[in-house]
Amino acid sequence: MQSRAEFAKAQRIIVKIGSALLTGGGRGLDLTAIAQWVAQIAAIRQEGTEIVLVSSGSVAEGMRRLGWKNRPRDLHELQAAASVGQMGLVQTYESMFQQHGLHTAQILLTHDDLSNRQRYLNARGTLLTLLELGVVPVINENDTVANEEIRFGDNDTLAALVANLLDADLLVILTDQNGLYERDPTVDPTAKLVHQANISDPTLGEMVGDSRSVLGRGGMITKLRAALLASRSVAAT
Repeated sequence: MQSRAEFAKAQRIIVKIGSALLTGGGRGLDLTAIAQWVAQIAAIRQEGTEIVLVSSGSVAEGMRRLGWKNRPRDLHELQAAASVGQMGLVQTYESMFQQHGLHTAQILLTHDDLSNRQRYLNARGTLLTLLELGVVPVINENDTVANEEIRFGDNDTLAALVANLLDADLLVILTDQNGLYERDPTVDPTAKLVHQANISDPTLGEMVGDSRSVLGRGGMITKLRAALLASRSVAAT
């Protein structure tokens, strides 16, 4: 288990940002917040640390543009929302990173891309080349074509798999929650925040619950699973 001080030594970092943070709870892309994250990522990148951004937000932004209040359940409607929203998401990242003199690259993945050996190696080779060129890859699940059989299920899992793919030193999952609590703080206000934990701790599974968000598919339980998955490589979370 690494200390927070050791995180500063990471040379390759995967950062995942969820829909609730990116869209201000579903009100469309929060440009002020995104600009702040981009500035922080750019500062780290310009110090020589390699950064890969795994970004949610395409479906949520598409819902806003289409005037939908609730996340659709129909697969093709989800794919349509992702297609519409991806345009705004990519344009936002590209314009904001360019203000810091950095190029971005859009990478859309499905589970097949990481389960097929040749496609896995192709994805790894492309991403490593982009990092060598000083580009910030922006990765999202290819919701436009992914179906239930080939999707990751959530971008926390995708971020963990990318951490393994690139032998990352650190996986950072940003959330609109304060962190992991001993118990659900909305049910038990006395529940204490867990500041540091070992992924092998068997009690962690008792602390988490599914997402209540109408925007994303994640939740604290998917973040715990992602931490477990990433721990199989050298990545700290």
